Amino acid sequence: MSMLVDTIIVMLSQAVFFVGGWLFFIQQLCRNYDVHHRMVILSFSITFALSLSMFELIIFEILGLLHPSSRFLHWRIGLYSMLFLLVFLIPFYIAYMLLNTVKIIRDFRMVLLFTLIAWFFYLYLFWKLGDPFPILSTHHGELFTMEQCISRVGIIGVTAMAILSGFGAVNCPYTYMTYFIKPVTYKDITDAQKRLRQIMEIVAAKKKRIAYIEYENSIKTTFASSLKWIYLRGRPSNSNSNLVKDSYNVSIIKQDISTYEEISAQLYSELVDLQAVQERIEYSKTLKGKYFHVLGHFFSVYCLWKILISFINIIFNRVGKVDPVTRGILLTVHYFNIQFDVQFWSQYVSFILIGIIVITSIRGLLITLKKVCK
Repeated sequence: MSMLVDTIIVMLSQAVFFVGGWLFFIQQLCRNYDVHHRMVILSFSITFALSLSMFELIIFEILGLLHPSSRFLHWRIGLYSMLFLLVFLIPFYIAYMLLNTVKIIRDFRMVLLFTLIAWFFYLYLFWKLGDPFPILSTHHGELFTMEQCISRVGIIGVTAMAILSGFGAVNCPYTYMTYFIKPVTYKDITDAQKRLRQIMEIVAAKKKRIAYIEYENSIKTTFASSLKWIYLRGRPSNSNSNLVKDSYNVSIIKQDISTYEEISAQLYSELVDLQAVQERIEYSKTLKGKYFHVLGHFFSVYCLWKILISFINIIFNRVGKVDPVTRGILLTVHYFNIQFDVQFWSQYVSFILIGIIVITSIRGLLITLKKVCK
């Protein structure tokens, strides 16, 4: 009975996560998504639901909710399902969509054949990815067991997280600290607007000149065709030479217009950058901006400290035995002489910090996906 109740709870939560992922994809992530491939939305929603479900099981593990055997069962089901999506289904569908979108191959059977070839090539690269790393080899398990797949997915995941963390560690102080904001005044913005307006007026004047020349050429052509008696009397006409000269002038003016349009595009980009910097300056003067300025200094010092400590640990081959949260609580208890259950609260504090990191990472990822889809 307990297993049935736990299964119902997990399934209901997964259904809620699935519907939430589906609605988020349609209404927020790709609001202007015109193709509407159901398989794309379905795979995103399933992956989204499984990810949140596994995070939910971690919460249940810490809080002691549900029976341990049911938690372990649903954890393995979620893990197998996630690995099937990441290693098999999604890469296969990506290869199929690429070949089907390019339209080089029209026959469905040939598209399916080349999709299988590309998919097997991906599996080969996925398997060879683990060779340079000290992970499980084929002697410790069969091909494509859970341990083998998790080890290789972990390589990709850790590498991606390291790249994103490195970018965030550099981008956060650069974005928040006023030290990296170059001084921009309203005069700089007005001067840039004035230069852009002048270039646009020059382009408009040259386009008017082209329209006027083309209008004159049409009149000259009509007038020359109506004066046939001039040719009958043998008098020379320079209308054709004038038309050739005017067409030559038009080509020169068009070249000038293309040059000025490139200059106007550069000036517009510079104006947008200046306005963005001006907005950052105004934002840095607010209370929230000052808070993030201090936060940027903190993260700068923290990153330098972590780099130094990592360098020392690599040189002296030191291995940390106590996590930073437990160490911080121990120092607080020691210096302030507080009666505190370190072993009990360190687990919950670590969990809260991990939850904050996970939530902010997911939020940042979804915001980035929204910008890409727009």
